[in-house]
Amino acid sequence: MQTLIILGSIMMFLAVALGAFGAHALKRKLSADMIKIYETGVQYHLIHGLGIILIGLLADRLESSSLVMLAGWLLFAGIILFSGSLYALSVTGVRKLGAITPLGGVAFLAGWVMIIIAAL
Repeated sequence: MQTLIILGSIMMFLAVALGAFGAHALKRKLSADMIKIYETGVQYHLIHGLGIILIGLLADRLESSSLVMLAGWLLFAGIILFSGSLYALSVTGVRKLGAITPLGGVAFLAGWVMIIIAAL
């Protein structure tokens, strides 16, 4: 539980830092298309970083704490795969990195499904 709150807070710190980096350092260096891709990575990073914190807070309230913990780790994996691939794609221009992005999306979806199941 505490682990997820700490992990989520680290993810939020990184999301804010990467968002600021994109807004200030990358705006002049990347095309509008690549900035949009980068911003999508930051948006999902922020949302799911908050989600990890929320899941950490919920873990004590739900009986299926192992499912809740799994959900938190799935959201973390989603951030790494989804947002990470979008960051890398936008900075490098290597379109093949986009093939990784859906795996992160699946991890996000699976994490939220674990919360649904744990709540039921």
